[in-house]
Amino acid sequence: MKFPARIEAKPGVMMGKPCIRGTRIPVYLLLEKMAAGETNEQLLAAYPHLTPEDLRACLEYAAALAADEVVLAEA
Repeated sequence: MKFPARIEAKPGVMMGKPCIRGTRIPVYLLLEKMAAGETNEQLLAAYPHLTPEDLRACLEYAAALAADEVVLAEA
C-alpha cells in the first residue's frame, strides 16, 4: 500500500508503525483519539507541530485500508 505523502513507516521508529512524517506520532493513535471523539482542534492543541493536513492524511490512510479489506461471508 502506498502511504499518503504525510505518512511514513521506518523500521527504527515506533516499531515500523506508520507515523506522521518526521514525528514519532503513530497514525493509529490519532485515529483512536478521533474515534473517541477528540476534535481536530483538540488534537492540534495537544500536538502543536501537527497540521490539519496531517490529520486528513490519517483519515485517508484509514479509508485506503478499509477499501482494500476483504471480508469473507459465510454461505
